[in-house]
Amino acid sequence: MTAEQFRQLALALPHATESAHMSHPDFRVGGKVFATLGYPDAAFGMVKLTPPQQAARVRAAPEVFQPVRGGWGRRGSTNVRLSKATAATLREALTAAWRNAAPKSIARELPD
Repeated sequence: MTAEQFRQLALALPHATESAHMSHPDFRVGGKVFATLGYPDAAFGMVKLTPPQQAARVRAAPEVFQPVRGGWGRRGSTNVRLSKATAATLREALTAAWRNAAPKSIARELPD
């Protein structure tokens, strides 16, 4: 997986837009960030999961997913090692993060 592939998968979600904060590209739905690229460095992306979603992904694929350090990680922010992620694994994580951030009226547009 590359940063460009991460970007394409994130932007393929309904109403997803690209913006930036703290010098990192981020991806938003309804004005809320659900993913970023380039943190802690160019080898990573980040998805905003719930703590249970994060724990399940870290257990299933520790070579791909790891909690962000500190308080953000304890709240579910999860780093994605791009070189180890597959499109299917990343799409699933991005979709979960998108659902967590999307307003209910928008979330209904993406079938389960």
